[in-house]
Amino acid sequence: MASGDGERSYWRWSKEDFFPEPSFRSWTAYGEALSHTRLRLRNRLLYRSTDAAELLALPRRSEHELRRCLNWWDLAWLGFGAVVGTGIFVLTGQEARFSAGPAIPLAYAAAGASALLSSLIYAEFASDVPSAGGSFSYLRIELGEFVAYLAAANILLEAIVGAAGLARSWTSYFATLLGRDPDALRIHAPALAAGFDLLDPIAVVVLIACSTVAMFGTRGTSILNWLTSLLSVAVIGFIIAAGFTHADASNLAPFFPMGAKGVLQAAAVVYWAYTGFDMVATMAEETRNPARDIPLGLVGSMSAITIVYCVMALVLVMMQRYDQLDPNAAYAVAFEAVGMRWAKYLVALGALKGMTTGLLVGALGQGRYTTQIARAHMIPPYFALVHPRTGTPVYATILVTLSSAIIALFSSLDVLASVSSISTLFIFALVALALLVRRYYDRESPQQPRAHLAKLTFFLTAIVGSSVAVSTCWNTNPDGWIGFAVTVPLWFLSTLGLALLVPQQRTPKLWRVPLMPWLPSLSIATNVFLMGSLGYEAYVRFGICTAAMLAYYVLVGVHATYDVAQEETSSNGDEIAPGSKC
Repeated sequence: MASGDGERSYWRWSKEDFFPEPSFRSWTAYGEALSHTRLRLRNRLLYRSTDAAELLALPRRSEHELRRCLNWWDLAWLGFGAVVGTGIFVLTGQEARFSAGPAIPLAYAAAGASALLSSLIYAEFASDVPSAGGSFSYLRIELGEFVAYLAAANILLEAIVGAAGLARSWTSYFATLLGRDPDALRIHAPALAAGFDLLDPIAVVVLIACSTVAMFGTRGTSILNWLTSLLSVAVIGFIIAAGFTHADASNLAPFFPMGAKGVLQAAAVVYWAYTGFDMVATMAEETRNPARDIPLGLVGSMSAITIVYCVMALVLVMMQRYDQLDPNAAYAVAFEAVGMRWAKYLVALGALKGMTTGLLVGALGQGRYTTQIARAHMIPPYFALVHPRTGTPVYATILVTLSSAIIALFSSLDVLASVSSISTLFIFALVALALLVRRYYDRESPQQPRAHLAKLTFFLTAIVGSSVAVSTCWNTNPDGWIGFAVTVPLWFLSTLGLALLVPQQRTPKLWRVPLMPWLPSLSIATNVFLMGSLGYEAYVRFGICTAAMLAYYVLVGVHATYDVAQEETSSNGDEIAPGSKC
């Protein structure tokens, strides 16, 4: 936007702010735009953004800058606050009891290794492209606007639904801490359908409170997060220390009661205890030295969290036999079994605090993610505006918060659980694929022969295809060795072929993922493998939501982004190009 626009009042509300593009100036203009949908859709499908567009051109549309005020210490604690919530307290007993047995620490190790691979990939991208858009920006540059839109829509949906579920859980744990039934603080509305008849105003208040803190300033929110996270560290330290004093090594036998399959099934479930770290990447635009701070904060926090999770899981199965664990309140019941009944309140307090910081960091990350999507005009650019005083995206944060609050008020946890899906794993696999494209293909290089692109496409297709095949074999016939004898070597040979036969076109100057292309290829395989372990309902939800997202893109997103691209192409001339075609 022009510099003069920065003097306009932030608190404004007009059609021009929401739909400034020519296609939406009147119903006649919109009808004309719809008549050219096919041509415009083809144009946008071929579109690729650039580093310069994501880092320089798009932030100008916010009128004011996000403030660079974070360092690696802040990012590490933001990662801790985003990840360490209820997952470790809820999922450990459930999966130890029914899937992994005493080998539950190995399930956490396997899931943590997969999450760590993804964090390495996010660290390289965030160091190279320190944008508030996170995975949206990375995919928009390497795989195109259409793929980035689908990813952005899915991750926003997961963030909104996840925040609603976390807020509902907050109410349940708070009631437990008061010694009451988990639903005691909710309002029963018998006129509403089952699953939507327990209104939760406390969840709404908690969501609004956390988001309000996030809107008042990034630096202050970060300080509050790492100070309150010290409470989580104290609770975790108590659980580990007190747990080991009551540990019995005989409870570890038999170590693999359900075999390797049970451990891997548990890994697919407990993976959700690691989600949230990608929100740290959206803080890159507000980081003072992204090249140093992002890898330290992101990878460092994920490494520490993996170790903590494994030790906490080991403590639980050594305190009590796996077949006696309570799947709903494992730690509280285990402490009660060894004569420390009062400890359940401490566990509930730790979980409550973890959910609070999860909502706090989620509000930060979701607001930044939404801001970059609005900057690209995929949603109204009104939500890209940054407040001049706080330096935060107030409108974007309000949009996400109100959406979550409406869902949290009406929807029960079991309804929200049925909506949780493959989106996060899908995004992680796409980002790993995008990093391989970034390293091995430079579309701006005139010396790059067509055969190079053909070989790269072949090996990437083989890596993805073999990863899907491995997951299919495991989920259809885990005891059959013939399928694995074909699919696993195919994945290995595909990755080896990429390493030996396709030269890298780009080497990051700041921070890079080691063992290229093996680690990104392994990240694709592990994320696809875990996706295959999810239920049928997740894929149904994914399909329905994707259809709705495509409808919005065709009716609105295509025309808004097309108009902006045409305007910038004609006005910028030889200045920074907003993007290019592949």
